[in-house]
Amino acid sequence: MKKITFLLFWVSLILISCTKKSETINFTFIQLNDVYEIAPLEGGKVCGMARVEKLHKDLLKENPNTFMFLAGDFLNPSLLGTLKYKGERIKGRQMIEVMNAMNFDLVAFGNHEFDLNESDLQKRLNESTFQWIATNQVHNVGNLTERFAVIKNGKKVEIPKTVTFNVKNKSGNSINIGFFSACLNSTPKDYVDYGDFYESAKFAYNSLKPKTDIVFGLTHLAIEQDKLVAQMLPEVPLIMGGHEHLNMSVPVGKGKITKADANAKTVYVHRISFNTKTKETTINSELVPITPETGEDEKVAGIVQKWNILLDDKIKEILPDPNEVIYVAKEPLDGRDTPVRSKQTNLGAIITKAMAYSFNNDVDCAIVNGGSIRIDDQLFGDITGIDIFRVLPFGGEVLKVELKGSLLKKALNYGRLKAGKGAYLQMYNVNYEKDNKKWLVNEVEIVDSKIYKVAVSDYLMKGFDIPFLKPSNKQVIKVYKNNGGDLAKDIRKAIISYLQNL
Repeated sequence: MKKITFLLFWVSLILISCTKKSETINFTFIQLNDVYEIAPLEGGKVCGMARVEKLHKDLLKENPNTFMFLAGDFLNPSLLGTLKYKGERIKGRQMIEVMNAMNFDLVAFGNHEFDLNESDLQKRLNESTFQWIATNQVHNVGNLTERFAVIKNGKKVEIPKTVTFNVKNKSGNSINIGFFSACLNSTPKDYVDYGDFYESAKFAYNSLKPKTDIVFGLTHLAIEQDKLVAQMLPEVPLIMGGHEHLNMSVPVGKGKITKADANAKTVYVHRISFNTKTKETTINSELVPITPETGEDEKVAGIVQKWNILLDDKIKEILPDPNEVIYVAKEPLDGRDTPVRSKQTNLGAIITKAMAYSFNNDVDCAIVNGGSIRIDDQLFGDITGIDIFRVLPFGGEVLKVELKGSLLKKALNYGRLKAGKGAYLQMYNVNYEKDNKKWLVNEVEIVDSKIYKVAVSDYLMKGFDIPFLKPSNKQVIKVYKNNGGDLAKDIRKAIISYLQNL
């Protein structure tokens, strides 16, 4: 009798244990955001999409319920994207090919996707095989608006406002998990209407709530905007965000907002458990560095190599040996987005000194918009020509311009007030005395009526970042023209020559 009682006791325990297991559904999210480079960086020490895919496959072995997401910004900018392939600018084509091979589960738009013109963006959408989401953005077509869509073989599939996945455990129990997105309007284009992302996110959440067990966010917003969304939707346990390029995990109420480092220097791995009985969600988030120790997926590595060969060949048309070490940085040269758009950095100083150097220093000062520096990284140790191309993928000329002092001050003040934006200026031989509110060139206060020779990027002189800084402005006295062989014809060549001669 004791044996039977003991046996029944253990059977009961086993049944209870099985019941508990069946009540829990475990799944894993891999989160990337702001990825512009497909190959490893810093001499191979960090990043690399082939490494991310190796991690992806390892996590799928750990749990088949593994999903991979990208929270916007990947089609632009990149050095590869500026090059031509088969007669067309690449414009993010390399990213689509790599991401298709990696089998992303869900991808949101970032503001930089809309850097592309309407035709190029549609081509990238049509080439993609992964699922997109667009909660607040709609496509302006003439006087009408419609959903953005993927078009294949004449068939048009609209990109949805919300996406739902079904997740099952080994016991056969399943749940529905829903997703909404949100993208900030920092890249306005005529063909896209961003709407109100707060109201769009709220509407999407309310539409998902009755038909899902949990709702998650996949956003591309500034962190303060993400916080407002999280406060507005307190039942959302996790918002996977982008836009900022440095990793963060920010708790808001019962939920949190996470962002990984740009270019997949790190990715977030979220191991999530949902109890179907209590409806409780548990999230264990781990920031995982992507390094050589991660390993590499052979298929994706092959695609990356194909594009890298093209990159090397194209750069060699301009620079004979792009991998030659031209300079050794003993301290990191800061080209990260936030610093170059908000304060003078040592990399900005080198760029502007090189601009003056390209005219044999026959200028009073030099300025360049911080937004043209697109590497979002720090350069340290051996620096090659290809690194400089990564810093300034769009290239362009350096122009020597004669300006009235009053216009120079106006441009400098405009840049100063744009701290945090791309129009913030990196400078050479210019200082601002905050207490006296005075601008100095060569340690002397700028005189309104005096004419100054300024080295400036051709982009700035087109009025893109500083709208009044154009050749048509009457206070622009003269714009010197460069000849074909001049260093100033390509800002990157000017920097490389400058660094080689230090």
